[in-house]
Amino acid sequence: MNGMRRLGIDVGGTGVKGNVVDTETGELVADRVRIETPHPATPEAVADTVAAVVEACAYEGPVGITLPSVVKDGIAHTAANIDPTWPGTDAVTLFSERLGRRPVFVLNDADAAGLAEVRFGAGAGRRGVVCLLTIGTGIGSALFLDGRLLPSTEFGHLQVDGHDAETRASASAREREDLSWAKWAKRFSRYLQTLEDLIWPDLFVLGGGVSKKPDKWLPLLEARTEIAVAQLQNQAGIVGAAMAAAEDTSP
Repeated sequence: MNGMRRLGIDVGGTGVKGNVVDTETGELVADRVRIETPHPATPEAVADTVAAVVEACAYEGPVGITLPSVVKDGIAHTAANIDPTWPGTDAVTLFSERLGRRPVFVLNDADAAGLAEVRFGAGAGRRGVVCLLTIGTGIGSALFLDGRLLPSTEFGHLQVDGHDAETRASASAREREDLSWAKWAKRFSRYLQTLEDLIWPDLFVLGGGVSKKPDKWLPLLEARTEIAVAQLQNQAGIVGAAMAAAEDTSP
């Protein structure tokens, strides 16, 4: 895989972002392309936008694509911040046909970010159980054992004190309720402690929007597990998607 370049595309609630990645180093090799996510973000509309990103990148070859969805065997099973018609969609076939039947690999957005962080970021070289959490509109999760991904975890929907975790501990919850960083950190610490009791991780990697301001909240967290801030930030999903395309190019 030395010097292999693949296109990674990260489908989000507000933007569809893409770039060609050197999957040996994790480096972006061109200017990032970003197109607004269509509304409604139906499968067909998103496929058209992804095709526009591919065209703008002037790229031919296998493509990795993230979705804010549980993806199993190429099928989208949930929909977060995209149209509710996605569950049941054969995303691999949809994108592959829209892109001229080229090889396509589709995976969950948090799983993609985790792949990038474990290979090139805060989790690089770490053995044991590593749990990446993306903290934004909701809480995404990716779980690794000795660097190998256990896909499609949904720890953001863990019940904590009778509430869906992301409804109280996400970045959007902090903004919606106008919480101080201290109050939010107390809630998020309670979430981490609940998760610790279930999976006993060796490292938490915390990413998403809050990772840009770790000084505001990191010293306030209370957990027994080591905590690291994600290093790749907004490009993690793109890098992880490209990695997936490099390592599994079945259409």
